[in-house]
Amino acid sequence: MQKFDEAAHGVYVIAATPFTETGQVDMASVDSLVDFYLEEGVHGMTVLGVMGEAPKLTDSEQTALLSRYLARVDGRVPVVVGVSNPGIDNLVSLSKASMDAGADGVMIAGIPGLKTDDQIFSYFDKLMTKLDVGTPVCLQDYPNTTTVYFSVTAINFLIDTYDNIVMFKHEDCPGHRKLTQVRRAPESEGIRRVSILVGNGGLYVPQEMRRGADGIMTGFSFPGMLVDVYNLYREGKADAAEDLFDIYLPLIRHEQQFGFGLVLRKETLRRRGALSCPAARAPGPAMDSDDHAELENLFARLKGKLAASDHRVPHGI
Repeated sequence: MQKFDEAAHGVYVIAATPFTETGQVDMASVDSLVDFYLEEGVHGMTVLGVMGEAPKLTDSEQTALLSRYLARVDGRVPVVVGVSNPGIDNLVSLSKASMDAGADGVMIAGIPGLKTDDQIFSYFDKLMTKLDVGTPVCLQDYPNTTTVYFSVTAINFLIDTYDNIVMFKHEDCPGHRKLTQVRRAPESEGIRRVSILVGNGGLYVPQEMRRGADGIMTGFSFPGMLVDVYNLYREGKADAAEDLFDIYLPLIRHEQQFGFGLVLRKETLRRRGALSCPAARAPGPAMDSDDHAELENLFARLKGKLAASDHRVPHGI
């Protein structure tokens, strides 16, 4: 198994949280979802992330869900837990519970209200001194959601100061130049090299991989494609990787609809046999007949393009 440390790489899928029609956590679908992700070849999983609807879960539901995921994964790939919380003590408590349960690391973003580098440094100083020693951390930079902007200076400072930051999740947008600066920091600034995984729904994977990203962390409903793209890049076949990515780009873009992309992903996962029910927990959107027809059309176009290019057609579409 690939260890969750500075050398981590590959595709870390952001796992969905399955619910029943009545809004209860669907533990049976957790098992089928894990099996699906592993069959798709992912290198790791992230649970209780934004796509996992973590803010809609009670503390007891989060604990039960995490335990179920870890039991089903059974150490076959690393599991990272999203623990960001407005309260430092709450964040630390979930981090400890996650690591005690067998997680391989935690993912932490900034909280709204951090506007300057000094404020960011102060917040992480308070936080890191409370985390259990040796807890591996993925530092998440997602300003479009958190409203917290990490400058390159701040990122380098945090990596240089806290040895347990082993991964940086890059989701600034536009942010390709920022990614390049962070990637080159070990040579240009003498900063310790950490793993860099990219998000933003996978929209910019070809450019980000060419700029030195170590992998991808997103919840796209065809993670096997991302695994294939990643492997092609590792084999030095960048053009072939981008050609394959381009075939799926309409679906990647479709899933990026703000506030609606989650139910599209869940419906696709249902069609692919990973979930029993595609529902998001209330309050949340639901698909209508036009949305279903739209998705069907995208699937039909995808199948046609894959067949024409001699790539395999994924099951369930």
